[in-house]
Amino acid sequence: MSDTPIDDTGIDAARDIAEVPAVELINTVAVHLLSAAAVKVGLADDPQEQTDLDEARKLITALAGLVTAAATEIGDHHARPLRDGLRSLQLAFREASAIPDPIGAGPGEKYTGPVN
Repeated sequence: MSDTPIDDTGIDAARDIAEVPAVELINTVAVHLLSAAAVKVGLADDPQEQTDLDEARKLITALAGLVTAAATEIGDHHARPLRDGLRSLQLAFREASAIPDPIGAGPGEKYTGPVN
């Protein structure tokens, strides 16, 4: 036997996530996507270094898919602020883009409909 303690943090994490309600998990993932997309759109402290519109497009599209698919499951109370944040990101992306996408073809708009 070894004198080193057994690292059971992974086991604890697995047990903890089993106790987290789906609504909370969905909101947490959505907020992470929203935050990452905001940085990539250039809404962070150092936009010259952190802006990457290709990455932002992917994150916004993933967020739009998640919010649209989960809205009926999490309810309007939780979905509304996520939709508002998503719309703000879509508009910020449109503003940051040197060559704007046609209306309805921006990131996530296949899930949300046109944003202008």
